This record gives sequence, C-alpha cells and structure tokens, in this order.
Amino acid sequence: MTFHFDCIFYYVSDLERAIRFYTDVLGFKCLSRDVVARFDVDNVLFEVVPSATKKSSPRTGNARLCLRVDSIEEALQALESKGVHTNPAQRKGKGMLGSFEDPDGNEICLWQYLPPESSSPEAASTAK
Repeated sequence: MTFHFDCIFYYVSDLERAIRFYTDVLGFKCLSRDVVARFDVDNVLFEVVPSATKKSSPRTGNARLCLRVDSIEEALQALESKGVHTNPAQRKGKGMLGSFEDPDGNEICLWQYLPPESSSPEAASTAK
C-alpha cells in the first residue's frame, strides 16, 4: 500500500465565516467550494470542513497550520490591525514562533527563521 498526500484541514462551525477569515484576513486563494472550501497555500491544499455539530469541539490533538513569514513582528502587527488576537512571538531554537486562532479556535502558528548568528563560536573560529 502506498500513501499519498491529499490535504490538511480544519473543522469549522461556520463555513462562510471561515472562508471570510482565510481569504480576507490571511489572504489565501479559495480554489473551490462545495460542502468544503479549498485553499491553495504555497501549492499545499488546505481545506475548511464544516463539523458535524455546530459547536466547536475541544482541541485534544496537537496539529497546527504553520505559516512561514519573513518578519514575525510585522505579521503579528498586520493580524492585530485586522482585529485578530495574537500571542507574543517567542524565540524557539533557530527561529521565532508566534500564534493566533481562527474564529473556531484552531491554532495557527507563524514561524520566522532567524539568520545564522555571525558572533557564534563556530563562525568566529571559521573566520580566522
């Protein structure tokens, strides 16, 4: 048996509201919609799917949509200017991580890779 990637999806309680959020706030291109809405995110298929119940289910998993940005601070400020509550960016290893939620509470992460530090011991030893 061979597995092939199909898509990433989030359950949502209100499909119309989710479509507005992902197109108007995040700028995703909606490819199509029928019982679900499909978006292209850097050639990855992302879908929002109405949940069987109208209530948001409690998050028990740890899956997240993670979006790479050039400047995490600018991205967080842009989201806040659109009324999105964001969490402060934190340094994590070789990058910066921030997050926010869609209207249904699905967590979306922002990731900024940091440039290699020129003052690191490894860089100093190779500069000699």
